[in-house]
Amino acid sequence: MKHIRIKDIAEKANVSIGTVDRVLHNRGEVAEKTREKVLAIVKEMNYQPNIVAQALTTRKTYKISVLIPRGGNDNIYWLAHPKGIEKAVHELQPFSVEIDYRFFELHNEREFQKRTEEILNNASDGVILAPILKKETIQFCKKLDNREIPYVFIDTFIDNTKCISFIGEDAFQGGRVAASLIDFGVSPEKDILIVNLAKDLENTHHLNRRNQGFLSYFLDTGKNNGMKITVEIPVTNQNVVDEKMDQIIKQNPNIGAILVSSAKTHVIASYIEKRKLETILVGYELTRKNVDYMKKGIIHFLIGQKPMEQSEKAVKRLFEYLTAHNITMKHEFQPVEIINTETLVMY
Repeated sequence: MKHIRIKDIAEKANVSIGTVDRVLHNRGEVAEKTREKVLAIVKEMNYQPNIVAQALTTRKTYKISVLIPRGGNDNIYWLAHPKGIEKAVHELQPFSVEIDYRFFELHNEREFQKRTEEILNNASDGVILAPILKKETIQFCKKLDNREIPYVFIDTFIDNTKCISFIGEDAFQGGRVAASLIDFGVSPEKDILIVNLAKDLENTHHLNRRNQGFLSYFLDTGKNNGMKITVEIPVTNQNVVDEKMDQIIKQNPNIGAILVSSAKTHVIASYIEKRKLETILVGYELTRKNVDYMKKGIIHFLIGQKPMEQSEKAVKRLFEYLTAHNITMKHEFQPVEIINTETLVMY
């Protein structure tokens, strides 16, 4: 379909381009008869303004706030997201996009709420956030809605919000994929342990959805008949984890496979290495520490969701909405990657 220009409208109306521009932007003096004629042609030709070109002309700076967990040694997964964001900002040049980062400690509700207040006081055009904490996210989204500030979710999706787009994993399906990998390798009579390294599992939405998907697989498809044991360990301190795991293994000596529901799979891998356990270990995300344990043969499978690509797309989707009020896809699920020692050389 041909893009209709102001020049095309001017030619059909037999007026100048300046006259059409004044009618479209309601500025300057234009005879009423001429105005009506131009507007009729605009409607007839289904003219759509080139908002992107307008944005270039006005040289507006779009300010986007990003609310994500703070990356670090215990939280390597979130170090990748800023790289994807910066890549998107670079590719959007010559548009001017300013990123306002607001980091919070993973599972720290108070710091999450503090950062949300800073964003609300900072006059952002839009927000990209990882809604890790469900209750606090819903409260924040209601405030964004009241101020008509658009927002995009990454990593996790929360129902009953007005987010304009979500880019990330289908957590429920990701849990089922993990279950199918374990079910293929573990003996049917062996028990399976699910380890959640989280302070408040009930309020950590994506881990809950992974667990639900994992268990659903065995209810309708899986061959394994053993117990499914779920444990929540609120810290990643290795000594604390080792002590807790010792208790679990002692109480449940029939465990043949372990799922770690987060990117902190390496913490449990370290325990398995020290105790020389013979067990299948499946976890999430292609972080450096996880890769090291996969090379040692301790982690058997990792399920990845491309965090850099996730955050890069989020910036572009939000920018598209801010400039053209358009979203191409409400839910953009990242394809699930299954990584083992044989495919690791490809990354």
